[in-house]
Amino acid sequence: MPFPDFFARIPGITLRDPLAELLGAAEGGLIDYRFTDAVKLAGHACPTVAGAWLMTVRGLRALYGSEIPERGNIAVAMHERMDSGVAGVIASVATLLTGAAGDGGFKGLGGQHIRRGLLQFGVGSGAGMTLTRVDTKAAVNCIFRPNFVVADPRLGDLLPAVIHGSASAAEIRLFGQLWQDRVRRILIDHGDDPAVIETRLYQA
Repeated sequence: MPFPDFFARIPGITLRDPLAELLGAAEGGLIDYRFTDAVKLAGHACPTVAGAWLMTVRGLRALYGSEIPERGNIAVAMHERMDSGVAGVIASVATLLTGAAGDGGFKGLGGQHIRRGLLQFGVGSGAGMTLTRVDTKAAVNCIFRPNFVVADPRLGDLLPAVIHGSASAAEIRLFGQLWQDRVRRILIDHGDDPAVIETRLYQA
């Protein structure tokens, strides 16, 4: 699949999903996730999808350290309402990695492996999202600050023509290249930058 080359350089994450193991979908319940999985889910790659990926991955690593994170054992609290800004997009990427779901999620087997109700919106007065381990109640607040990675000024010049359909093929191609260059800088150049992705670990 012809994704941008830099996608392959973005570190993935391995999760253990006990439900997948129980149902024979993954040996040992181990599932590898890559940024391309988030792109397929969202249908595009943008700063929001990049930030959602980084927040969730870094949050999981903060909660589990050297352990393999357990998918289905994480509650996700979005501090914005579902219809506010890009909260829904961020939550969808968080759900992909954590398994946390809202009212339409999996209701469990015999009271176990419940995913429904692990995703909530409009929780608290903070910013970003909070991941909480269901077993230990340890939590991490994750905040994405995309403005620290500025867009190429040419994007603003090209945007009106692209939106209104008057851009040439060369201009459309350049717009896409400049757009993905910012995504690349967020994920590759600033993937571990605390100014861009802030994580704060605490006990809930």
